[in-house]
Amino acid sequence: MVSQKLSFSIVVLTTFISTYCLAQQPSIFLADPTVFRDKGKFYLYGTGSPQGFPVYESRDLTNWKPAAGSNNGLALTRGEAYGSQGFWAPQIFLHKGTYYMAYTANEQIAIARSNSPAGPFKQDSSYALSGSGKQIDPFIFFDDNGKVYLFHVKLEHGNRIFVTEMKPDLSDIIPGTEKELISGTAPWENTAKSDWPVTEGPTVIKHGKLYYLIYSANDFRNIDYAVGYATATSPSGPWKKADNSPFISRHNIGQNGTGHGDVFFDNKGNMYYVFHTHRSGDKVSPRATGMVKLKFVGEKLVADSTSFKWLKAE
Repeated sequence: MVSQKLSFSIVVLTTFISTYCLAQQPSIFLADPTVFRDKGKFYLYGTGSPQGFPVYESRDLTNWKPAAGSNNGLALTRGEAYGSQGFWAPQIFLHKGTYYMAYTANEQIAIARSNSPAGPFKQDSSYALSGSGKQIDPFIFFDDNGKVYLFHVKLEHGNRIFVTEMKPDLSDIIPGTEKELISGTAPWENTAKSDWPVTEGPTVIKHGKLYYLIYSANDFRNIDYAVGYATATSPSGPWKKADNSPFISRHNIGQNGTGHGDVFFDNKGNMYYVFHTHRSGDKVSPRATGMVKLKFVGEKLVADSTSFKWLKAE
């Protein structure tokens, strides 16, 4: 009888552990993710398909499903806007009643439009924004004075973060306004001591009188891929790297390759960072999608590592 009870207990415990472990595993695999809130609903986009950009929707940030109104789960479909490959790092925003998607394709930057956050995002004529060389990872920032800035990454002697002003109608950049901001010079930003240091995935927010440039560093395949930030009193800088960077990394999140995401706010005003990690301790891809709560402590930006969770599909 004791043996039977022990066997039963072991089965129950094993089932519980298996169920718990399964619940802790990610089920959405989007790299370079972004979350856009619209009318109380959340939309999740990211790098994850050679055919365009997948989109999920959720009302509670816990249960996600392919967005209604999307094209078989895609917010932007190859052939309906610029690009034939390399659909990376989308950003979605609402401007004057129209939804926009800034994104990377063919290692260039383009902007598409839609009447819905679920898409379809399209261009009337297929074109990329002006600029020299390879350009990726766009982030459009609207300043209080009405100016519009394109933060982005150039592939020049490493992945370097630049900013340039945009035309008010968002049709293209303003020539002659480009400026380099951030490169991988700090020890945590290049733990492999690579000849091609990487800083990428910019997001910019303003808090009080300071601008915060949140970015990722190291190659995304490196377990030390992590998130830091810099501050400035102007979008064009100069930017001062924060002394508490990286503030999101494998050391506080507990997952390898934490980085390249975006800031968003829930319906109660709480701030989060959605980002990707490696698939597991020994596999990089497909990269998994998670999120963590952020807050300001004085002028410092910090992450509540205990709030980290994977995003899961229904």
